[in-house]
Amino acid sequence: MADEKRDYYSVLGVDRDVNDDDLKKAYRKAAKKYHPDLHPGDKEAEKNFKEVNEAYEVLSNKEKRARYDQFGHAGVDPNFNPGGAGGFGGGFGDFGDLGDIFSSFFGGGFGGGRSNPNAPRRGGDVSANVNISFEEAAKGCKKAVKVHKVDTCDVCHGSGCETGTSAKTCPVCHGSGQVTSVQRTPFGQMQTQTVCQNCHGSGKIIDKPCKKCAGKGRIRHTVEREVNIPAGIDDGQVLNVRSGGDAGVNGGPSGDLRVNVNVRPHPIFERQGYDVYCDIPITFAQAALGDEITVPTLDGKVKFQIHEGTQPGDEFKLRGKGIQRLNYPGRGDQYVKITVEVPRELTKAQKEKIKEFDSSTNDKNYKKQKSFLDKVKDFLND
Repeated sequence: MADEKRDYYSVLGVDRDVNDDDLKKAYRKAAKKYHPDLHPGDKEAEKNFKEVNEAYEVLSNKEKRARYDQFGHAGVDPNFNPGGAGGFGGGFGDFGDLGDIFSSFFGGGFGGGRSNPNAPRRGGDVSANVNISFEEAAKGCKKAVKVHKVDTCDVCHGSGCETGTSAKTCPVCHGSGQVTSVQRTPFGQMQTQTVCQNCHGSGKIIDKPCKKCAGKGRIRHTVEREVNIPAGIDDGQVLNVRSGGDAGVNGGPSGDLRVNVNVRPHPIFERQGYDVYCDIPITFAQAALGDEITVPTLDGKVKFQIHEGTQPGDEFKLRGKGIQRLNYPGRGDQYVKITVEVPRELTKAQKEKIKEFDSSTNDKNYKKQKSFLDKVKDFLND
């Protein structure tokens, strides 16, 4: 029952006036908290995860959120009829026929008038989450995601009727879903349209409803779908899969599937745009004398020659070794920053050798130090 569900705003822990950015942050936080990958076999966590996804699916959609704010859970039910009980048709119950009079002036807007109930309607959009590695984001991959969605009932194929039976045209409204009536008012005769109470606006009567979907023609379930993750996608981006959402009504198109992409951090690489950055420590001897070092890249290991006198913080670029540009040809670059590691826990003999080496050096070997000391001397003499 709809009234047994928790308030969607409470599920995500947000206020009713929350903006889109804060809503998304709250959703991602809650989704990560209850994600099945973190709670294998935990039915309660799985239930909470579904609840979080359902809440975000509604509140992130402007149209659904507006209906939910006005009508509650009933407003986002697939079979919701805003002209029936609880809708505008009952909003003027305390004013007698005033609602009908207003409806005649404003085209049925207050009296429950509605469009063709059997017209095709687009299905709602749904959301899902996927976790991928740094490398998968850089090069693209295929991932199976769990999608909570509404589909056409596979038993009655959307008719809502038990196998071998069919719906009948409502004898009261003759399939229009609306009943027209004429009333005498101080302004003259007024014609109004209200929702047919016999069929509740559907225009059809189902004598034997389908047992699987209870006559709704649609079922909510969880399916697993393989999604192509394009190379170059970044953490926090949303991948839109056309027609991957809720099935349409009366032959209408399906909604879309929005996949929220979470990229796990890498132990070596960091990403900035389509470029990759990493730090590589080398020894004092390697920095002073030069050496060939091994550099990890997204394509595997490469060799790089460090020149003599390399300084801490020196950076070099490996062109085209970065991340594939999203939906465009070409790749970014990889930037490697050198850090010189100072040795620790030296033996007495090692310390003596370093002192001997240091005493043999001069200003030619330490140009930066000489330049700095000269600037300090000039500063103190001013």
